[in-house]
Amino acid sequence: MHETCFHCGRRFERGPGYLLGSIYFNYGITALLVVVIYFSLFYAGWLGDTQLLVFSALVALLFPVWFFRYARALWIAFDEHWDPWPNEEEKRQIKRDSE
Repeated sequence: MHETCFHCGRRFERGPGYLLGSIYFNYGITALLVVVIYFSLFYAGWLGDTQLLVFSALVALLFPVWFFRYARALWIAFDEHWDPWPNEEEKRQIKRDSE
């Protein structure tokens, strides 16, 4: 992952553990997707119980791996909305770095 945005210069990792919030997006969307898929296929009756369980487990294991980068992007967008870049501390750091 790049350290800064090429367009605006925003630092993507603002501090230790900053991107851990993306786990909440990844987990929440994965859980919602698995529940919707499971009950949709359960009530449609297209798959047997074992097939349904295996398919749901595969979705629950593979989707988060694929969705990882998008969860990070969602977390950064969420944070940018509530705490726009640069905040006061980052402005002081940029000023110190430029001197």
